[in-house]
Amino acid sequence: MSRSEDPKPGGPVHGALLVEHDTEYEYSTQVAFAQHLAHLTPMSAPGQSVRDFVLEVEPRPALLHTSIDFFGNLRTIFSLSVAHESLRVCARSRVQLESRFDDIDLEAGPPWEQVRDSLQFVAGAPYRAESEFSFSSALVRRDPALAEYARLSFTPERPVLAAAAELMHRIHRDFRYDVSSTDVSTPVLEAFAARAGVCQDFTHVMIGCLRSLGLAARYISGYLHTQPRFAHAAAPVGAASAKDETPVVGANASHAWVSVYSPQSGWVELDPTNDAIPGTGHIRLACGRDYGDVAPLRGVVQGGGEHELRVAVRVTNANA
Repeated sequence: MSRSEDPKPGGPVHGALLVEHDTEYEYSTQVAFAQHLAHLTPMSAPGQSVRDFVLEVEPRPALLHTSIDFFGNLRTIFSLSVAHESLRVCARSRVQLESRFDDIDLEAGPPWEQVRDSLQFVAGAPYRAESEFSFSSALVRRDPALAEYARLSFTPERPVLAAAAELMHRIHRDFRYDVSSTDVSTPVLEAFAARAGVCQDFTHVMIGCLRSLGLAARYISGYLHTQPRFAHAAAPVGAASAKDETPVVGANASHAWVSVYSPQSGWVELDPTNDAIPGTGHIRLACGRDYGDVAPLRGVVQGGGEHELRVAVRVTNANA
């Protein structure tokens, strides 16, 4: 499957990035039939244009169909009816990015209490689509412990984005990045109690904190450019310098970060794993309530026994 688009006009345009995302399953016994759901097509949205996209699946699917899901993401469903002992899914993208948050003023905008109140249900009032992301979801439950942690940043009358940025700083400071501490099924409160995890956990914890205060927050899946830490990110006030040469955390793999809603600025993204406001090195794949809505690849197989999974992600300059 392939598609391409012309770049959309907008702000300052940076060089295109190439994304290579390879997933391989090796099964201990034959799979007789399989059906899979993939969120591997980068989104076309403000600040991001998909120039080319190709998805290759081996064995060749009997059915492959792309549609738009409830949250506006492109998803691909494919079925395999031939017996197979391995599955290879290769996604290739060329994406043009623009700076989106360079001029954002974290201290501007309404106090967080006003934003919270605007998202609450009022009989007879118009429905606000953003409120969909203020409730508990399957993998991110609202909880008093998360609210208590968040309130250290969300002091009375503080602007919502300034408070959210400080919460991001604190999670980055208080939590340890440890790939061995969690897996995709680890509950958010378990990661919160351990103060450890990977980008998925950092993101789930931050989303849980925001929602536990009644604010709207989304889960963003995507990729990071494999360059020094802030070469392609706008560092918020109090974060490391843009000249920091520390490698980004979460590169060479799928990444995740947070999008928080402010009525004045719309959806603003924050990366607690790297303590940064995403710039032109964060490529967005999909958005949802939590990881479960946007997992890059999931499926149901008949047979297969045990399996071994290998995933490789590489993001480079298209002109390199």
